[in-house]
Order: sequence, then C-alpha cells, then structure tokens
Amino acid sequence: MLVESVIVGMIFLCTTGARGEATELMAVAGSQVVLPCKCETSQCDPAAITWSKDNGGTVWRKQSSGLQYWGSSWFGKGEARVRCPHTEFAKGDYSLEINNVKEDDAGLYTCKVELRSRVTVKQVMLRVVQVSVSPSAPVWGDSVSIKCTVTPRLEGAVVQWMLNSYPFVPKDSNVKTVPEGLQIAPVTENEAGAWTCAVHKFDNVLQASVQLTVRGITQPPKDDTKLYAALGSPFTIPCMFSPEIVPRRTWVEKLDSGIPQVFSNRSASSSSWDKSIIIQEVVPENEGKYKCSGTTSGRRLTRTMQLVVAKIVMSKKKDSLMLRCHLSDSSEVTKYEWVHVSYDVNGTEMVGPILNDQTIYVKEDWGEWTCRYFGKNGLLGNVTTPVHLTAGQRGEKSSGVSSNTGTVIGLSFLLIILLLVLAQMYKNHQRRKRILQYPALETIVHTISNEREEREKSRVKE
Repeated sequence: MLVESVIVGMIFLCTTGARGEATELMAVAGSQVVLPCKCETSQCDPAAITWSKDNGGTVWRKQSSGLQYWGSSWFGKGEARVRCPHTEFAKGDYSLEINNVKEDDAGLYTCKVELRSRVTVKQVMLRVVQVSVSPSAPVWGDSVSIKCTVTPRLEGAVVQWMLNSYPFVPKDSNVKTVPEGLQIAPVTENEAGAWTCAVHKFDNVLQASVQLTVRGITQPPKDDTKLYAALGSPFTIPCMFSPEIVPRRTWVEKLDSGIPQVFSNRSASSSSWDKSIIIQEVVPENEGKYKCSGTTSGRRLTRTMQLVVAKIVMSKKKDSLMLRCHLSDSSEVTKYEWVHVSYDVNGTEMVGPILNDQTIYVKEDWGEWTCRYFGKNGLLGNVTTPVHLTAGQRGEKSSGVSSNTGTVIGLSFLLIILLLVLAQMYKNHQRRKRILQYPALETIVHTISNEREEREKSRVKE
C-alpha cells in the first residue's frame, strides 16, 4: 500500500528533566526523522557518542578514536537505517538520522556524549504516526477499516480526517467513526482516494496519508456515465474491471430496448479484465441505457451508462444550407463549436472559419464541417459531415435536370416515329401476303399493267 507523508510540525513539547532536555518528536511511518543531539561546549571533538533506545539496546555509537558501530536490529538488506553525518561532528552535532521510520521505532532514545571527564545526556521521545487500510485492496461491497495510530499514545491530541485533500465529515450511513479510525461497510467507489489523518497537538500538525483503491469496474468510472458517439462511426462501449481481479459471467446489455439485449461482439483486447463491446457502425437505435456486469468472489458488480448519439441535420433554406448539431441527449452540453475544413487544388488542408452556435447556415462551402460539443469539464465529442455542393452548383444541378428532360423528350419522339414506320411496314407486309394467296390474279394484274404501259409508249411515238 502506498503511503505518503507530510511533516508539517515535528517538535510538540520540550521539558527539562534531571538528565537534561527531553524532546518529543513525531514522525510519519515510512518517512525520515532526525533526533537532535548537540554538544554544548566549545570543543566537542573528538568525543565518544552513544545512541541507545529503551528496551532496544545500542542504536549507534562512535568511539573517540572515530570507530563507529551499529546495532544489529538497525540493519536491513545489508544497509543501516540510522546514521550520524560525520561532516557535522566538528560542529558538535551528533544528531541521529532514522530512515524509513517504522512503528517499532517509536520510544525513548538517549544520546550520551562523553568528552574527557564530562558526560552529557539528552533524551528524545519519538512518536510514530501511521495510517493503515484493511484489507489493503478491497472489492466493492467489502468492509474496510482505516486506522490512524500514534505510538506511543499521545494524550490530548486531536485527529481530523481528509479525503482527497478535503475535510471529511461522515454523512453516509456506510461510514462510521470508531476508536483510532473509520469503519466503512460496504465500501464503494465514492470512498476511493487519498485518506489523510491530521494529528493536532497545540499549534502543531502532523499529517499521514494512505491511498485507498477499491477494486471493481474501472470503466465506465461511475454509474450513469454519458458516452458520446457520432452517427455512422464505430464505437466501443466500455466494460473494464480492475486488473487485479478476474471477473466471471461478464456481459453488456441494453436496458431500454423492451427485452434486454445482450452483446457478444467483444473488443480486440485479450485482457481478462476488458469486456468492452464494439459497435461497428452507430445507428439511432443504439442510443439508450446500457449495463456492464460481472461476478467476482461471489459478488455481482454492475455499472450503468448512457450512449448519446450525435448527428448533423442538413436542410436547404433558399440560397443556403442549414446545418444543425443534434444530440439524442444534450443535457450536459454547454457550448457548440463548428470547424470548417476544406482543401485546395493541391490537396492542402485549410481550416476555418470557426463558428459558435448549435445551428449554422452555409452558402458556398466545399469540404467538411465538424461540430464539436463541450460540457463543463471540456470536450464531450464531435461529429463531421461533408458538404459536396455549393450554391452555384445547386443551380447547375437544376439546369442539368432540364437538359436531361429535353433529351428524354427527343428520344421519346424518335421512338414514336420508329414505331409508326414499323407499323406501316407491317401493314404493307400483310397486304402482300393477301395478294400472294391468289397467284393467277396476280398474273392477270401484272399483264394488264404491262399492256397499259405499252399503249402509253405507242401514243407517245405517234
């Protein structure tokens, strides 16, 4: 568990005893503390120094020859946790540094300075403040205990709690104040964050913090989260769990479609904790309420969310084109912004102008218009549409329609003439067939016709 510490005040109380000054210090577990010990004579070096702890034996000592010794319990992984900086010896400063303070380090320390025949003794009472969470990584619904302990106990001290740097006052029924701390049952994501214990004594304050991480569903981050998707675009509906847990029987379902609809098209992620689903192309019917669910350690975890679909509505208004940014739920939108992107003949991108309104009117604009919508915490999403026609081209389109109409009429007239010719040819064919049914008659008619032509020729010769 990550522990952070801030030492605001250290010296709480100084008293004078028979053996000299007894100084009280407080330190946060995991931090560094310096126990003061200074020689009060003008010439203190070389001196024999011994630091000891009540019921703990020798901590560190230095002979007048300069040899140094450490107590065996103060070594960790081959490195001592205590030291006296030798660069300060000439100044008569034999203060003891303790690194990575532990709760067991609390107690009464004695510094003995022996110089020739004079012995000076100083005592320091070290109290250790520690904040702990149990269990260290709870799951939604667990019972959690947060304790703030001062060792040895400090009478008259006042303890105040803060959550994420804000004073915490128990309001919900699941958080109760108990001796030495707080009891949270059941724990929810609302209690996750940095818990700080501030110990007050007189005008001094010492703070110790601990991070409480509640495992469960991490995405969406809270119930009723609004998700924004552009119509026609792909979209991923999140359903992600804490990496430390492996959920079972997970699913995403749509709640407001009459019969709950369960989705199985998972995301491409191979992680056991990522159960998000993919919508290949958003349609208006995708708008609505969804629920991410899973089971871990016999406990069911759920998170609800709402998918908001954004689209651009286009309509012609005389000599302009109206573009309106439409969202299926705009309750969290505070501002709309339109950005125009176009390209010149060389393919160079040009951005501008930028307009601020939900509805805009454009006249002669090629390229793309993007509507960006914002909430109180910044950008929520965007949707883009291409604008293919300018006002002039809309007129050319009408002219083109008239030209096409004339072409169709001309072709129709030619078709009618062709049909009439075919009909006449058919009639002539039918007449010839009737004549061919009587071959003798055809011969007589032919002979008469020839004789008539011969007579006409004779008259012309005479």
